[in-house]
Amino acid sequence: MKKSMFLSFLGIFVVLGIVVIVNVMNNEQTNDNAETDGQTQTEDPYNQDAVEVSEESIEVTATDDGKITANNLFIPWTINKNGGTFYLSQREGSVIEINGELGLVEVQDVQVSENILHEGQGGFLGFALDPNFKETNRAYAYHTYSKNGEVLNRIVSLTLKDNTWEEENVLLENIPGGEVNNGGRLKIGPDGFLYATTGDTGQAELAQNLDNLAGKILRMNLEGEVPQDNPFENSYVYSYGHRNSQGLAWDEQGNLYSSEHGEDGHDEINLIEAGQNYGWPEITGNEEESGMKAPVAHSGEDTWAPAGMAYSDGRLYVASLAGKQIFTYDIESSETTEFYDEAGRLRDVLVENGSIFTITSNNDQYGEPTAKDDRLLQLSLTKEVSAD
Repeated sequence: MKKSMFLSFLGIFVVLGIVVIVNVMNNEQTNDNAETDGQTQTEDPYNQDAVEVSEESIEVTATDDGKITANNLFIPWTINKNGGTFYLSQREGSVIEINGELGLVEVQDVQVSENILHEGQGGFLGFALDPNFKETNRAYAYHTYSKNGEVLNRIVSLTLKDNTWEEENVLLENIPGGEVNNGGRLKIGPDGFLYATTGDTGQAELAQNLDNLAGKILRMNLEGEVPQDNPFENSYVYSYGHRNSQGLAWDEQGNLYSSEHGEDGHDEINLIEAGQNYGWPEITGNEEESGMKAPVAHSGEDTWAPAGMAYSDGRLYVASLAGKQIFTYDIESSETTEFYDEAGRLRDVLVENGSIFTITSNNDQYGEPTAKDDRLLQLSLTKEVSAD
């Protein structure tokens, strides 16, 4: 009896010890990435096998009122549209061309001089068509790569030839990269310059270092040269103190806004001014510090994980990953409102002619994909819609 009781007590102590150890380990893990808040991760979130996407596997449908849906994409990152044709970058390193009028699909390879590194949150990210794309067949891309054992990002121009995007010129390379917080958004502004967001790569102190390209918004001309009117002499840096900006949009007056991932909540919408310091990691949320700009809106303790962003009629439309929605920010009233929440994690948005286009990111390491994911969806700006 005594031996049996002793073994029972010993078993209890062993179980309690295991529980304590597990709890301690869990408490030591910090949430370093707003994309993951409340999300289920795969067994190894930093290594993903690419899923081959073919013309035959992608399903393109149109509703009776002409709205386009495309199913069975794989981690699309950016929406571009030229006339009735979509060009969607996919993080594993391809471009999906969809003729929205005929429903035709082409999967286009990307050939670059440094192999695309699809690892963690890195890969083939930002993608922007040249303003004269019809004549030039040119686009600009931001992608992750590895060199001498170091993870980096670079910006290149590409030309579409025989269904393949071929590297034309390297505009900027050796941008710090990592498993998290790579930034990656590319947009051509109303001034004709190319803007790029970079992340702090999990090294917060880099965002305050003007000699380092991490944690910044960069500005260059379309040949990769530093504009003469950039705020810092001979520097691509347009603004700094950013953790992981993921969206860029301009209003009618030319004001630039960005969306940014915070840490443990405190995701931000910022009004970007040339040469300004947006505070990370010194201030977050409503905190203030001399010489630093506070956001025009933030999520508080909640998490948006805001990604791509578009502007229309006084509002910013923001795709949200962890928040699994599109939400709007009214510039005049400073109010945020949920707009759409029926498709899971959303990576980018594009507004055109009364419609908003969005892409899901449910096949990434934090999502829960359905049989149709990932998807391109067309929604109305004026009435409630369904993702079915």
